[in-house]
Amino acid sequence: MTVVRPKRTPPAPARPASRTSSSLTPTQRRLGRDWRLAAVFIGPTLVLVAGLILVPIVSSIFTSATERHGAETVFVGLDNYTALIGDGLFHRGVLNSFVFTAYAEIFKVAFGLIAALMLHHMRRGKAIVAGLILLPWVIPTVVTAFTWRSLLDPIFGSVNVLLTESGIGPGLAAIGLVDKWPAEWLSDPALAMPAVILVNVWKGIPFFTVTFLAGLKAIDSGLHEAAMVDGASPWQRFVHITLPGLRPVMIVTVLLSSIWTFNNFDLIWLMTQGGPGDATAPYVMVAYSKAIQQLQLGAGAAVTLVMLPIIAILVVILVRLMRRDDRPGAADLGRGRSLSPGQRRALPWAIVVVSVLVLAWASPHIIWKAALVLAVFVVLAAAVGRVVSALAIRGNRLAARLVGGTGSGIALLGLLGFVLAPLYWMTITAFKSDDQIVARTDDLWPTPWSTEQFTNLFTGAFGTWYMNTILVSVASTAIALVCAALAGYALARLKFRGSESFTVTILLTYVMPGALLFIPLYQLVSGIGLNDSLWSLVLAYPTFTLPFATWLLVGYFKSIPADLEEAALVDGCTRFGAFLRIVLPLAKPGLLAVALFTLTNAWNEFLFAFVFITKDDYKTLPVGMQSMIFGDVVPQGQLAAASLLVSIPVVLMYGFGQRFLTEGLTAGAVKG
Repeated sequence: MTVVRPKRTPPAPARPASRTSSSLTPTQRRLGRDWRLAAVFIGPTLVLVAGLILVPIVSSIFTSATERHGAETVFVGLDNYTALIGDGLFHRGVLNSFVFTAYAEIFKVAFGLIAALMLHHMRRGKAIVAGLILLPWVIPTVVTAFTWRSLLDPIFGSVNVLLTESGIGPGLAAIGLVDKWPAEWLSDPALAMPAVILVNVWKGIPFFTVTFLAGLKAIDSGLHEAAMVDGASPWQRFVHITLPGLRPVMIVTVLLSSIWTFNNFDLIWLMTQGGPGDATAPYVMVAYSKAIQQLQLGAGAAVTLVMLPIIAILVVILVRLMRRDDRPGAADLGRGRSLSPGQRRALPWAIVVVSVLVLAWASPHIIWKAALVLAVFVVLAAAVGRVVSALAIRGNRLAARLVGGTGSGIALLGLLGFVLAPLYWMTITAFKSDDQIVARTDDLWPTPWSTEQFTNLFTGAFGTWYMNTILVSVASTAIALVCAALAGYALARLKFRGSESFTVTILLTYVMPGALLFIPLYQLVSGIGLNDSLWSLVLAYPTFTLPFATWLLVGYFKSIPADLEEAALVDGCTRFGAFLRIVLPLAKPGLLAVALFTLTNAWNEFLFAFVFITKDDYKTLPVGMQSMIFGDVVPQGQLAAASLLVSIPVVLMYGFGQRFLTEGLTAGAVKG
């Protein structure tokens, strides 16, 4: 009888002793294997996030319960909040913020989607066109505001002239889109809000285009091919494949953009300062007026904190969506808790209906105009699509391609004209003499070209503002880059208790608007004597650069194979040595992307510099350019020259760093 012995399973290779649970100390079992090293890596970021974001928000809550009586500050409880119930200016500010945000998001989604679809189907020149469309997003907000302010000027601007000569302007007045012609875009209460919405849409379209384009690339092309085989029309493929595939990207993009737009201050302040009257003043401007201009910090803090629940809801939804893919089984869990199919189909329509009703109540003079403008573009796009579908069904593919290509070409030229025309106007105005600007000669081409504006510009404090901006931007970027690299590595690689909670905190602070922070940070820098000092800006800027930098680098470090570090550790390298010698060299694209973003954000920042700095010697470029305007005297030529000089470094940085930026953001977005 033969005895069959069972095969012995070879023993699993022994794990290093340092990694077995039996070798961990009681403290390591409670706090995590790498808690000591994690404390060192995360310490700087934790101090900055807690000291500059979390503690100021808590401090703002206490400030909102106080009121200044002469030289004394007294506790008043909830009086500041109850006073807002009857505050008409606050009501108007909240309404303006809602109207500004709602219309801007609607048009940014529509035009961003159209632009992304056109770029997605382009075969040649896609990178060049995408780079041109990205320009409005890249250039500083102060440049955007002053360029459009110059264009919309009823006396020296070219918008009225071009619309009059083309016959469009009188036509707009004839159908009631404008009350009279020539239009006073920024001084007419009925037109000021649509004008600033237009400028925000111009600046925001690139962000939506880039994110939607990335979403379109992620949709499986096999789905479209299968639908074509089944006889689906282009419209059916768009409705049933493209839109569902883009839904996650669209939700995240709209939520993130809505948070930024709802808390916008710099664009509106630089264009209208909330006027005429309070027609464009958002709630952030109301808070600024109470806290900084009237020195009632408690009342101003109450204005920002009343909006906190609305912002918190948007932030929580956004964070859950951004982190859903990172949790194992999160998609399944999300589907388990989701609504029924019928409810999911009905929910978007319910949101649309409620939003339209609220907008109709809040802005009856705008809603029908916005609907008319949007309907024109939608009908034209649908008509071209219908013609292309009909020709394709009849088998006339050549004619379908010709009609589709012609329609796309006209739409693309129109989009590029809308994007590039303000930048062209800024450039040629910078090379005009004052006589040419005042006399309105050679509007579209300086004759002769003059450097008079640049010469006049540097006779003042512009050179000092330029150096201040460079110093603050470089210093704040260096702080953010070092702290974010250490914290990002710890969150991506090290095992310690609380890493998940800290990651969520980073995400929360990343999307937290600066409108909630400028009052408590103003108190902080005043308390330590840093008012009118560049150090106040170096201290404050990590509040909006560090969380984003950390979150992006967490995703990038996760994309680097851990085996390389394990091999270095086996060879006797320390964890910190592996971080310096292995991880950082491989993370150069991510580090460059972070450096580029933090540097440009610091370069463009306006609100903190506007609040903290009053002396000319310490102003940065955005605040300094704003101070060049004296009442109704606007130096159009010098502002154009300054805008050109401010924009060139940012455009060059994005141009040279585009490859690293794309690679760094792609890895961060996939893993982060």
